[in-house]
Amino acid sequence: MNKIFKVLGVVFAALFIWAAVVQHNDPDSTRWYIIYGMAAFASLLFASENLRFMWAVILFLFYAGFTIYSWPEKFEGVTIGEGDIMNIERGREALGMAITALIMLLYAFRIKKS
Repeated sequence: MNKIFKVLGVVFAALFIWAAVVQHNDPDSTRWYIIYGMAAFASLLFASENLRFMWAVILFLFYAGFTIYSWPEKFEGVTIGEGDIMNIERGREALGMAITALIMLLYAFRIKKS
């Protein structure tokens, strides 16, 4: 695998770990630790060329489904003070899951290409 993709996997593993760490004050922080922890683990597997195509696809479907499930009825952005706080929070969660889903899709395409 191209060295750039290995570095990308490590960088996203670090970003997913950071995303989990900043959830420490969230009421459902354990859920986010698991969700972002899985993404970090998958990223490390990708960087070490041990992530299987099927797992990347399954994770993509999981995160894409969670994006749809989390999407607020009315998206009001991600900045606090610009709308209902619950819509803002759900919008942030959904966008985080969408980014994670796209990364898993990138991993799947790269694994399939290799």
